[in-house]
Amino acid sequence: MHKYHIIPKSIEEEVKVALNYYPELKNIHIEIKFKKEIKKSTMQARPTFDSFFKSKKNRRYLILISEKIKISDKEFFTKDVPRNVFIGWIGHELGHIMDYQDRSKLNLILFGIKYLLSDNHIVAAERAADYFAVKHNMERYILETKNFILNNAQISEVYKKRIKRYYLSPEEIMVLVEERNQANTA
Repeated sequence: MHKYHIIPKSIEEEVKVALNYYPELKNIHIEIKFKKEIKKSTMQARPTFDSFFKSKKNRRYLILISEKIKISDKEFFTKDVPRNVFIGWIGHELGHIMDYQDRSKLNLILFGIKYLLSDNHIVAAERAADYFAVKHNMERYILETKNFILNNAQISEVYKKRIKRYYLSPEEIMVLVEERNQANTA
């Protein structure tokens, strides 16, 4: 594993797959940790507290992963989630880190405050993370993650509505893929 990345052994292979799509993060400090529970979330990416006192290039990030992935009333242990779904979730979190990379200290602080207070800001932030993942050719994994949630009979409609509201839809992802492919051939 790369000296800048601290990853639990149990998910090392899946994280390596996701990180390979983000060569810009090769020399960025990222630590991934399991946490017993994360309120209102499955995973969470953020700069470490001490990073606010360092330059952008020396910023460190933390991705927290809930030990149990609770989706509505159904609990999935991380180890039981399909491999490609987990890679998609990590790819989305790495998209957040890409979004944070060029933000100033003040901008990051304001971003965090807005995320806590504004539903519209949550939508923008989550869609931006999906956008970065698709921009980095991770659409296969992002789509598998969305399909795992949206087509799973054990997951409540309330949670599915939340996913539909905050994140890019499969159709929006395909439009981005088509636009990216057209730009690459132009």
